[in-house]
Amino acid sequence: MANQLSELPVVVIGAGPIGLAAAAHLAERGLDFRVLEAGDTVAASVGAWGHVRLFSPWRYNTDPAARRLLANTGWAEPNPDILPTGRDLVGDYLAPLAAHAAIALGLRLGTTVEGITRAGHDRVRTAGRDTAPLVLRVRTASGEVDEIEARAVIDASGTWTVPNVLGGNGLPALGEVENSDRITAALPDVLGAQRKGFAGRHTVVVGAGHSAATTLLELAVLAETEPRTRVTWAIRAGSATRAYGGGEADALPARGALGARVRQHVQAGRIDLVGGFHTRAVSPLPDGGVELIGRASDGTEEKLTADVVVNATGFRPDHTITGELRLDLDPILGSTRALAPLIDPNHHSCGTVPPHGVDELAHPEPGYYAIGVKSYGRAPTFLLATGYEQARSVVAALSGDWEAARDVQLNLPETGVCSSNLVNDAAGGLVSLPVIELASAGGCCG
Repeated sequence: MANQLSELPVVVIGAGPIGLAAAAHLAERGLDFRVLEAGDTVAASVGAWGHVRLFSPWRYNTDPAARRLLANTGWAEPNPDILPTGRDLVGDYLAPLAAHAAIALGLRLGTTVEGITRAGHDRVRTAGRDTAPLVLRVRTASGEVDEIEARAVIDASGTWTVPNVLGGNGLPALGEVENSDRITAALPDVLGAQRKGFAGRHTVVVGAGHSAATTLLELAVLAETEPRTRVTWAIRAGSATRAYGGGEADALPARGALGARVRQHVQAGRIDLVGGFHTRAVSPLPDGGVELIGRASDGTEEKLTADVVVNATGFRPDHTITGELRLDLDPILGSTRALAPLIDPNHHSCGTVPPHGVDELAHPEPGYYAIGVKSYGRAPTFLLATGYEQARSVVAALSGDWEAARDVQLNLPETGVCSSNLVNDAAGGLVSLPVIELASAGGCCG
């Protein structure tokens, strides 16, 4: 059976930056693989925030194995010092990579993984488990259901499709699910395609991370030309001190500048800050708006009414497809137990996470690895460069090169490698508007 396993492909879930990096490393090492992408285009999740500009330049946003593959095709590598948008990342890098002959043959778009198990084994059965193939139950865009056997699974599906909830206790607020059509997802294109939905209206942005800051600052810019535009920022903390960051003392200057700009808008009254707001219920209003009912720290009830509500509370991983696998998940973050202390946002920012690879990503279930932002669980400290090194390490291990797999390194710049957008700000000058997962959406600390 071991020989049979070696003849099966490695299946990569997700054709985003990290999934395609894993494919590039698999191709480079001559391992058979398949890449399954739920979207109908490559990097569909990145495309959803394509208007956002990263504040990490090209030099930190491409994978070395991918660059080596593309170098033989006449691909023009982007200027390493330029800041790409998400749209640039797909068009100038990920789409050409996916079209490479070494990857295109194994790529299947419109294919959703519904479950993973072991051939002939549920989660309880142990005998013969380690030598049984992994089985992926998949559904195509046409509704056809199929199964694929694999020697290993690299899950780079991300978290973009699983946003956190508005509810302040981690559960959906009362009425949140029923009124989901009145709640806008994180990182809307406020100054572009979705401008009409925000211009001259009152928007409540819920959340204290970088995706919230992105929307707040774009709304502030919008309000310069659309005077009736109002912006309210609702956060769970009693004050925004932590959300503002460290200013000039921040280890990431771009992050400090971002916090300073948001603070200026709050102090100038362009953004109305409501602290200590824990959303308890969501109610529809007759005019199409929304009422958020919250509970303050002293137990009193508060209400916020809005034309538009933006849920910028972050993202979380969905482990339901691995219900029949034996995973060892940290009870707090939902990452592997070994990785959790290295990425804990209570102690780390995106620039202080130490190098890690296959050993920290391994589960009791042999052959299953979650990499990329999904590997971080609820920690918002992920960077693309970290995911690329994860992919390299895991693929090296699958090829039997354990020396390379365990030689994990992470060469990051001393400053700004999270993700952002640049716009002219009402408070003056250019401002950096980061995303939350480069890039889940985006690159870093959310």
